[in-house]
Amino acid sequence: MTSPKILYDILFDTFGQQYWWPIDRQYHYKQKSDPRFEIIVGAILTQNTAWTNVEKALDNLKRQKALTIQTIARIEDRTLKTMIQPSGFFNQKAQRLKLFTLYMEEKYAGDLQKFFSHDTLEIRQELLSLHGIGPETADSILLYAGNHAVFVVDSYTKRICQRFPLPVDCSSYENIQHFFENKLCITTSKKAMVSIFKEFHALLVKLAKEYCWKNNPRCITCPLTDLCKKLL
Repeated sequence: MTSPKILYDILFDTFGQQYWWPIDRQYHYKQKSDPRFEIIVGAILTQNTAWTNVEKALDNLKRQKALTIQTIARIEDRTLKTMIQPSGFFNQKAQRLKLFTLYMEEKYAGDLQKFFSHDTLEIRQELLSLHGIGPETADSILLYAGNHAVFVVDSYTKRICQRFPLPVDCSSYENIQHFFENKLCITTSKKAMVSIFKEFHALLVKLAKEYCWKNNPRCITCPLTDLCKKLL
């Protein structure tokens, strides 16, 4: 059976480092704001939309110096909706941002360090308890903002698992996640787990966008073609 580590090595050799999650560190340095919050906002805004639309919304928030927990918690709903409108579903997403920031203010005084210092499962349950935050969004926040070792599963990951194929129930988020986490922990040191999980998710997205399309996938030129044929 092909291990996830072999997939990772092939994809990394093909595409190189993806530098995820993209954040504007210079902006946060100037504003003395927490860059982790940009990741959280991005994870919520990217639901059901392309990242290019999220970038437009984030730019709007930055122009208004509104990319902090405290600002979004206090800003008028109408103003917030206008700023994040490019990301689509802005009524729901504004509500989710408000809910998250108010929760952080009430329970952690807006301190992300205090929030992320808790146990991974505890944080995950807190995130999932907030309306509009599902497993993929929660795990993206945990991994990319909090540096917790959780494997993020999205529609691209499910598609690749189904087509490759891998011995996992491709309809189950938890089964896919556990499969990758359990297999990778065998070949990866605990210290390197977070960086490998971050990179692997980004590489799978890259593969899906360039080769493993939903319709008419480019199998002939895909970097996994030879390996995939051996498993079919």
